[in-house]
Amino acid sequence: MTTVDATALRRAIPEVVGILVRRGADFASAEDAVQTALLRAVERPPAEEVRDVRAWLVTVAWRAFLDQVRSESARAAREERLALEPEPGSVPDHDDTLGLYFLCTHPVLTAGSATALTLRAVAGLTTRQIADAFLVPEATMAQRISRAKQRLAGIPLDQPGDLSRVMRVLYLVFNEGYSGEIDIAAEAIRVTRQLFALTDEPEVAGLLALMLLHHARRPARVVGGQLVPLAEQDRTVWDVSAISEGVGILQAALAQDRLGQYQAQAAIAALHADAPTADETDWVQIVEWYDELLGFGDSPVIRLNRAIAVGEADGPLAGIAALDAVGEDVPRYHAALAYLQERAGDVDTAAAGYAEAARRATSALEQQHLLRQAERLRHAGRPR
Repeated sequence: MTTVDATALRRAIPEVVGILVRRGADFASAEDAVQTALLRAVERPPAEEVRDVRAWLVTVAWRAFLDQVRSESARAAREERLALEPEPGSVPDHDDTLGLYFLCTHPVLTAGSATALTLRAVAGLTTRQIADAFLVPEATMAQRISRAKQRLAGIPLDQPGDLSRVMRVLYLVFNEGYSGEIDIAAEAIRVTRQLFALTDEPEVAGLLALMLLHHARRPARVVGGQLVPLAEQDRTVWDVSAISEGVGILQAALAQDRLGQYQAQAAIAALHADAPTADETDWVQIVEWYDELLGFGDSPVIRLNRAIAVGEADGPLAGIAALDAVGEDVPRYHAALAYLQERAGDVDTAAAGYAEAARRATSALEQQHLLRQAERLRHAGRPR
């Protein structure tokens, strides 16, 4: 008995769902049938080697759909129509993958629902794996996904969609982190590669480059259970091949002269990746890229990050002045201010700022890091 390549199976999922929909299945039933086929591949692998994974998945999923229809005592007319559909083994050349991306990120869905449904219907994760990633009970996630599919009932797969929304959802997936048995960030990269292959949009290339460049630093980001700031990371453990690929994809995208926000963010990440040490970072150019980013939307988060870059390029007092354009309720504002105050020599104020930032932190890792920073400065300020 052999097994089916899991990566190849999950790569084929969007296209197979589209094929089943074109054969007459509604989206919810098609997605359920593909999930059933995936489980069968794991629990009862085929006895012989599978040469065409997509065709095998179509066959098994289509049979699962027919079983589902029959078990629900569907009307005779529908059974007759289904019987006239192509044989399960015949796989059309038409690729509905991009349409499935659009459907899973349709405006009728909330961002959270779109993210969960994309992970299920496009990435091929199980409900339990998605629930683990979002740190919610499996039953809660099952209800969320079920409601999302109900809201999509009747919406055709080939309806024009918004590519920017697809990219936004994929970036949300990437930023979900690494909890659970599935590396959600790696899954986002895998799915974005599929989208990259389907379009010639430079912003999709920019998004893929951004993900690769950020992911390349992952091995150095948390060491011994402690968060390590970018300036203190061991750059020798960064993934050089991912950086090289990300930079190459970004350069090709920028050459098309259709700049977008993901390309600008990737350019900033590339400048960090290109610096042999933190002290050699080209902060002046990073400030310029943040200015480009602000041209796509006046985001307080971008202004906060720009203020830090200004502090590195022009000195901490200039950075503190730039923070005036950022509200105190913006996440990490107090951490950024404390960092710049420390660099300006105001140790006591910075220590209090780090403590306040820790109080507002949204993750345990970040909170612990900020508390260590506050304690370090308090210790440094004590008389000897």
